Amino acid sequence: MGFEKKIVIIGETRGCKIHHVTYELTSKAAELAGKINAEVVTLVCGHEIEKGDLERLFKTGAHRAVVVDSPELVLVNDDHYLRDIADFIKSEKPDMALAGATPFGRALVPKLAITIDAGLTADCTELGIEEGTGLLLQTRPAFGGNLMATIKTPEKRPQMSTVRPKVFKINETYGNPVNIVKKDHIPGKSRIKMLQTVKDLEQVINIAEADIIVSGGRGLGSKENFALIFELASKLNAAVGASRAAVDAGWIAYSHQVGQTGTTVSPKLYIAVGISGMIQHQVGMKSADCIVAINKDPDAPIFNIADFGIVGDLFDIVPKLSKIME
Repeated sequence: MGFEKKIVIIGETRGCKIHHVTYELTSKAAELAGKINAEVVTLVCGHEIEKGDLERLFKTGAHRAVVVDSPELVLVNDDHYLRDIADFIKSEKPDMALAGATPFGRALVPKLAITIDAGLTADCTELGIEEGTGLLLQTRPAFGGNLMATIKTPEKRPQMSTVRPKVFKINETYGNPVNIVKKDHIPGKSRIKMLQTVKDLEQVINIAEADIIVSGGRGLGSKENFALIFELASKLNAAVGASRAAVDAGWIAYSHQVGQTGTTVSPKLYIAVGISGMIQHQVGMKSADCIVAINKDPDAPIFNIADFGIVGDLFDIVPKLSKIME
């Protein structure tokens, strides 16, 4: 049976590797596609992408992968990528197009939306299909994270969304036949000159990739007290996270921030220390496999989503946890 609709994933690469958000979105697209009989097509622009990474796309739900390979695409340059992606969208005419709400996606996809005359819902945390209409339901925080808004695009096509990394789980149970198609790169001049990319050297472990994260919040009271978080994280071989309040106070760098205006994470274990857990923070970590909350306020919102909660003084509890881990 042929497909009635089409969902395109705008893939993302780092060097010769496919970024994990591409697999997350491909899996989510496959889930949505099952409800509307849609083909899932993942577009990957880059250079010398590893064969194993491309084949993994079909395990995660892709029916077809389209690869644009060029040395010009080694460094992420919006102008070079935009030409290829816009041309592909115009030729394929998909019903939906999804991309990661990464620095890459946040910079490029708004330009793409203007180029192809489509709407865009940015920073989504959930996607669904409306019964009866088959429209894409795009949910994202609104009004500073105080409520969740669900947005529909009834007219313009494609329906476009950027989605935060780590919001959706990767499902590798599809095992579709490998179907890789090559597409020529569209060369051209760029107004941007990318000189180099520089890694954040402050983080020993990247919070976006970490299996365990220990996060500190306003309850720590000072920059000096973050030493408790770093010590426990060291014992657990974990990354250090933080709430926006702690970052805004200057206690720790923004690269550690978890939440709506920071990084979305999905570790196996998330330990929230002195974090109240308002919705802005929950958006960034609620998909963790296990959440442990330590807070002296028994009514703190973080306890509503925690698997294990400890009500008490963090300055007494955290050192004891660190000692147990010795």
